[in-house]
Amino acid sequence: MRPTRIRVHGTCEVCVQQRVPGRRGNGLGLVGPRHRGGRGARWQFAAALALVAWFAPPRDATAAAGGEFEIRAIDDQTKQPIAVRMHVKDAQGKPVKPAKLPFWHDHFVMPGKAVLELRPGRYTFEMERGPEYRIRTGHFEIRRGDADNRELVMQRFVDMKDEGWWSGDLHIHRPANEIELLMLGEDLHVAPVITWWNANNPWAATDIPHSPVTCFDRNRFYHVLAGEDERAGGALLYFNLRRPLPIAAAEKESPSSCEYLTLAREDPAVHVDVEKPFWWDMPAWIATGHVDSIGLCNNHMQRDKMLDNEAWGKPRDRIAFPAPHGNGLWSQAIYYQLLDCGLRIPPSAGSASGVLPNPVGYNRVYVHCGPTLTYDAWWKNLRAGQVVVTNGPLIRDPRLNGELPGHVFQADAGGNVQLQATLNLSIREPVDYLEVVKDGVVVHQVRLQDWADSGGRLPPVEFDRSGWMLVRAVTGNPKTYRFASTGPWYVEIGDRRISRKAAQFFFDWVYERARRIELPAGEQRDAVLKYHRAARDYWQQLLNEANAE
Repeated sequence: MRPTRIRVHGTCEVCVQQRVPGRRGNGLGLVGPRHRGGRGARWQFAAALALVAWFAPPRDATAAAGGEFEIRAIDDQTKQPIAVRMHVKDAQGKPVKPAKLPFWHDHFVMPGKAVLELRPGRYTFEMERGPEYRIRTGHFEIRRGDADNRELVMQRFVDMKDEGWWSGDLHIHRPANEIELLMLGEDLHVAPVITWWNANNPWAATDIPHSPVTCFDRNRFYHVLAGEDERAGGALLYFNLRRPLPIAAAEKESPSSCEYLTLAREDPAVHVDVEKPFWWDMPAWIATGHVDSIGLCNNHMQRDKMLDNEAWGKPRDRIAFPAPHGNGLWSQAIYYQLLDCGLRIPPSAGSASGVLPNPVGYNRVYVHCGPTLTYDAWWKNLRAGQVVVTNGPLIRDPRLNGELPGHVFQADAGGNVQLQATLNLSIREPVDYLEVVKDGVVVHQVRLQDWADSGGRLPPVEFDRSGWMLVRAVTGNPKTYRFASTGPWYVEIGDRRISRKAAQFFFDWVYERARRIELPAGEQRDAVLKYHRAARDYWQQLLNEANAE
């Protein structure tokens, strides 16, 4: 028998980790203008390549009709096996599904090692472990009777937790008995598992755990009582409740999702997340005052494509927001208008792994908790807006005049505030610009070379009235909207700033949604409409208080 011929290589990953004076970081410097060339970029690429290798004499094959390939993942720093995610495909692009390992859509997670019994043919693979490790890719060929093994070293190029930032994914539909391996394979630290979802409630026939939070591997937490109410007006996600909400009998439109939202607030520990900004009932949910965060980095943004529609949500103008990035930009545009209304709602992230194709943790939110993570502190600081959301670039330790996202800068009426952002950045695919967004408008678009030359500082921004700002980085990925965004910082100079245009946008939205309610006249319809009337009054009040265009 002959050994399997395998070629393994790394992706061309440019890691920009510009050291900010006085900050933690292992700055590697900027490699080439716009990260598309230059000596540094060529060196990074060459260093990532491994040579074609012929392996030692093979072991006996166990599959007479094909061959056996054992693959192992080793951490570059610890030299120990680590869990990783694998995408293995045959020559026709069909994913390989190994036995006894968690598999979803086109990938599986392995605990440091997997033995694949494969038919003869050519195969490609990608090995990942969240966004803080380099991607390993390669190809190999299996011939009849082949048996071989390969050990791949996974290189961490960022350690966000060492900088005080801890990752979580707010939308997970995977089996609870697989979640520990999935979290390890994605290097994820907080994972509420959605186990009840409208008519699906396994807890109806079993005891609710006394302590639904599990800590393992010293600082990884998952909670098995997360839930989702997803109906005609969209989806709300519920976390940290002591028992599921009684939504099993809920119909498409009735009772109103606002009714369950109000009920959930009776539990002081609950965290409520609007799963996407464009859901039809979003303005009504916001009007209740019971929303804690909103899914800016949501599951319509997928690893290899966009879900290019708004499902049963408010559709975008496809001329203003064209594919493929339009849906992602529409989510941001809506979120920015909420901020323009003077509201302070932090962004969140969720992948919907188990329902949509994403791996666990593809869309993730990093929350600043300092050197030690506790479950309660993570949720507290998420609500405080000390966050970065991402599905690719890593904005590291962003500060505005030394303050974390979520901070409110204050000055007396007639005064002004001068602010300057500093941050580190690490990327695995090209990002041309860092963008500073002030009150919904990009006021600075900074090439990475210029940012690096300034020592990691972005141009200053001046406020002479209340408002907000954030920093984002968007890749040029042609298939999907891959980006990172800080949570907003806020400025309060005298009264809060309320945009008349933004308030009118949501006021009109409430009327448009009410006209879409599919219930006959009567008590049931009236019970639902009362929440939309309350929302109408809420946005009308903001219109009355508007003090900016």
